[in-house]
Amino acid sequence: MVEKDALIIRNVEFIGGMSEKAGWRPDSSLPEIAFAGRSNVGKSSLLNSLVRRKSFARVSRTPGRTREINFFRINNGFVLVDLPGYGYARIAKEKKAGWKPMIESYMRRTSQLRGIVLLLDIRRDPSEDDRAMLDFLAAVEVPTLVAVTKTDKLSKSAARTRVSDLTKMLALESEQVIPFSAISGEGRTELLEAIMDLVGAAPAADAS
Repeated sequence: MVEKDALIIRNVEFIGGMSEKAGWRPDSSLPEIAFAGRSNVGKSSLLNSLVRRKSFARVSRTPGRTREINFFRINNGFVLVDLPGYGYARIAKEKKAGWKPMIESYMRRTSQLRGIVLLLDIRRDPSEDDRAMLDFLAAVEVPTLVAVTKTDKLSKSAARTRVSDLTKMLALESEQVIPFSAISGEGRTELLEAIMDLVGAAPAADAS
């Protein structure tokens, strides 16, 4: 059976990057969906898989290399926002310290933000940064999906158990959590459908 694509990508346009708090960002007339996660969680691979573009989000061998918030216009209908990876130990502390206010500034200034996809590696327990991000998203009342990446690294039964454990550990709703593998394609359709539901929803909150 041929998988029905929840989103057919006809046009992808990089429209710029935000490199500092209160810096440039594109016009907020289109709905925005942002993606966040610690470095080396597989975010670039997930984004490439979602839009079926091998080089859409550059897969770097050096975690934490991306410093900007990057904006991509999809089908002239919504904007996909790639937030900098966090938590990579070898990145200088002063650079890490600059990312948090930049990400928070983006979220608070974006009137069209519909939701966040937070990525977690199935093989690792949530870090302090992961928990802090979830707490912040709850505080600003941004709808959140959690993509548990790299499920292909475990057996199917072990992956199901691990996803269930992570869901309970973080007190998430099961509907929020989507197992995902850029290798096998698991979860791609489910994540895209959830994203498109968010795109069609009302803005999460007024920018402050």
